[in-house]
Amino acid sequence: MGAWPAAYVRLRESTYNLATGSRGGAPVRSTSLAKVAFESREDGAAFLGVRASARGFHWRERLRPELRSLATAIGQHHGLPELMGRILAARGIGLEAVPGFLDPTLKSLMPDPSALRDMDKAASRLADAIEARQRIAIFGDYDVDGACSSALLNRFLSHHDVPSRIYIPDRLFEGYGPNVGAIEALVNEGARLIVTVDCGTTSFEPLAAARKLGADVVVIDHHQADERLPEVEAVVNPNRQDDVSGQGMLCAAGVVFLVLVAVTRELRRRGFYRSTREPDLLALLDLVALATVADVVPLTGLNRAYVKKGLAVMRARENVGLTALADAAGLTTPPTPYHLGFIFGPRINAGGRIGNAALGATLLSTTDPVEAQKIAELLNRLNKERKDIETTMLEEALAIADRQMTDDPSRAMIVVASETWHKGVVGLVASRLVERFRRPACVIAWEAEASRSHEGTGSLRSVPGVDLGSAVRAAVAAGLLIKGGGHAMAAGLTVGRQNLAALETHFLTQLGTVMVAVNEAAGLDIDAALVASGATVELMDLIERVSPFGQGNPEARFVLPAHRVKFAKVVGDTHARVLLEGGDGARLDAIAFRAAGQPLGDLLMSAGGMPLHVAGHLRRDTWGGRDRVELQIEDAADPRRQP
Repeated sequence: MGAWPAAYVRLRESTYNLATGSRGGAPVRSTSLAKVAFESREDGAAFLGVRASARGFHWRERLRPELRSLATAIGQHHGLPELMGRILAARGIGLEAVPGFLDPTLKSLMPDPSALRDMDKAASRLADAIEARQRIAIFGDYDVDGACSSALLNRFLSHHDVPSRIYIPDRLFEGYGPNVGAIEALVNEGARLIVTVDCGTTSFEPLAAARKLGADVVVIDHHQADERLPEVEAVVNPNRQDDVSGQGMLCAAGVVFLVLVAVTRELRRRGFYRSTREPDLLALLDLVALATVADVVPLTGLNRAYVKKGLAVMRARENVGLTALADAAGLTTPPTPYHLGFIFGPRINAGGRIGNAALGATLLSTTDPVEAQKIAELLNRLNKERKDIETTMLEEALAIADRQMTDDPSRAMIVVASETWHKGVVGLVASRLVERFRRPACVIAWEAEASRSHEGTGSLRSVPGVDLGSAVRAAVAAGLLIKGGGHAMAAGLTVGRQNLAALETHFLTQLGTVMVAVNEAAGLDIDAALVASGATVELMDLIERVSPFGQGNPEARFVLPAHRVKFAKVVGDTHARVLLEGGDGARLDAIAFRAAGQPLGDLLMSAGGMPLHVAGHLRRDTWGGRDRVELQIEDAADPRRQP
């Protein structure tokens, strides 16, 4: 390859030779976005000509040709740099929606809670319980969303001096959702109202048992639902089929927050707060933000406001549990969505995976700093143990998956199972398989042979465009599962050994056609090209205006064209740490997580000083009071070896 193709807008300060990384061309006036370049090409062309990257991706410009005029209009109308206009337009943000997207507020994005089906019924029943000081049991899920949802409701009730008890089922012995034994125990303890959070939508028998024993039930959930619902006081779930609120993207904690708004409004209407201080609901948004990021729901609409405002609350360090967890993890910088998903989330989950399932909810609920510190340190230790278990399981699962993919490279889904695997870690292993093979995965842990049970517990993870929740519900309807449920990107199930083959066939049949379309559309979307010297703190400030990033709002992805790998080594057994150098001698630290031993890591390690195109996200790193920027590598390509 020669110099920049004519189809590219040239770098603002210099022109680069893509094959050698050498500098040439006359400098032009520098701007705040110097050294950022954009492609101008026909739709379908490969970005920088990359049709076969290390990870097998076709690189393409994220901004479609028909949106270029919108990108220009956004920049001109709102006084934003060209890069911002392109990033916003590529993510489907309209001209008039830009201010609300860059500065999301609860006031503008939160719906009237009553728009959700059964919301008024739930608010009325909870208000009754608060006025009467009735004992309330909170039945939550054992993941981060369940822990945050439980803590939200517990903190709200504690403010009103209402006795409440959080019950989180044991992942290994009770499984997901309410069970008859636990419900009976809660009623016998004196609970007159049971509120299920992040579960309950499909728990017909256990919730019927509660009603028979004289307890009312309110379900607050977000998982996909069939037409039939439990016969309870209220089912508040924006994903029930008759709900038209348009809030189906919320996690359970996001729905719980709306319920708390509705209950507060109902109590205010009744005059309850004439003698009692109203709760500060905004102070609870740190828990909503954590759940929203950890549950990987789309960071669009109300969820953007939840996370943006919740991070601000979290930085005040008022929740003693979150503060203790940050300290235990050694976090010394203000939390970001990355920290919520990869520092806080795994530690809270660790209790439910291999320890006491209630630890996370207890930590997030407590106001005792001493108790919080003890729980946080325990969760930190459990998280380390979880990592060791996950490593062993992943090696075994990869061996099985490799055989499956060798036998059928077009296989729509990975399905693996073993008697030696830990039920609490199957979801994490499923996520790793999805990363490796870019297709849905189901990982099942069978009960031991000595057990009289012939059942297995499975977790499923998906790829964008493939709805696993529907496939699992169809398997339940077909009699292939003992139970199962979830949403588009993640689901869980319980299956009998005798049905495994039929279940696998069901998934492959259900998802085959969809996966063909997904694979045909597979590619790595690129926002712009960037040289190492352009990866500045000022650029990070600009990019972060579009945050929070996550599902539905992908991070800006840049390519460093024709940069040489000056240094490379494996760190932490699985990560590749490299130093990239541009043609002008500028250097940028970079890391590729879990790339060692994989095609991406092999290419980086064997580059031998030859220029590579390297794609990834920029990360801000604060160390010793100084801000610096590094690249988190997602992919790389050799420009000399493109078809």
